[in-house]
Amino acid sequence: MLDIRRLHMLKTVAARGSITAAAQSLALSAGAVSQQLAALKQDVGVDLLRPDGRTVALTEAGRVLLEHAHRILAAMEEAECAVAAVKGTVGATATLAALPSTVARIVAPALAVLGADHPQLVMTCLVTDEAQLRELTLGTVDVVLGQRYHHLPEAAPKGVAISPLLDDPLLVVTAADGSGERPVALRELATHNLVVPPATTDCGQAILHACHQAGFTPTTRYVTADISAQLALARAGLATALVPRTAIDPGAPGIRTAPIEDHPILRLLFAATRRTESTNPTTAAVVEALLTAVRQDRTRTTHLHPSP
Repeated sequence: MLDIRRLHMLKTVAARGSITAAAQSLALSAGAVSQQLAALKQDVGVDLLRPDGRTVALTEAGRVLLEHAHRILAAMEEAECAVAAVKGTVGATATLAALPSTVARIVAPALAVLGADHPQLVMTCLVTDEAQLRELTLGTVDVVLGQRYHHLPEAAPKGVAISPLLDDPLLVVTAADGSGERPVALRELATHNLVVPPATTDCGQAILHACHQAGFTPTTRYVTADISAQLALARAGLATALVPRTAIDPGAPGIRTAPIEDHPILRLLFAATRRTESTNPTTAAVVEALLTAVRQDRTRTTHLHPSP
């Protein structure tokens, strides 16, 4: 009989490309992973992996077994979710992966809500700019707080469920000058020195796309994905930044924020979970806590900046 843990290791090695990388993600030694894969090879009686330069690749038999492994592992998770749904109780552990720009105003309040409502739930939070949807499909994280800029096509890996949280516009950030939050036409920034994320990032691409739609190529003086650095340069009057609203402390001194009135740049913040027929009470609780944090932040921001 095939060992479910060995099938998971085969899936992880195939996704990571090497036994060493798979071992790191599984918190195991490379030797332990190699031993389990050798045992899996013995179980099926045929080679499953072959060397491919510095990495490994699946043999034909390995590809066939991996297709079945995906279905077997999905069925196992479905069974666990079905039992959990019958119990109706939130589990003991969960892992959330989130972008740094969402921590202060969404993640931290959501974790506080979870701690109050479900004290038995121990949360692990991975804060990273790296794309985490693959980690979700591999089972290393349970919920992803991710982003998609609206100029990009909608796309999610097979087996992933997306729950929209909010549309988060980029604001124009400059040094405070007492002029209020007058909306800014993006074309006005053609004469500004900008600090922007690298063009290889989704945010950087979204800014370039919007500027080109507005009829100009931005003058980029500073390039950094570090939002705290972007805000520091804007506060010092050295550059104009374009920063997602939820990444800015509404009470931060020394800066002026303004919406873009003609070519808005929006990112959709979403919660992603593995798709199952039965609702998983634990991941559902995490997603609900994120939604609660978003609603609370919207209310708090409205009170700080009421509509005229």
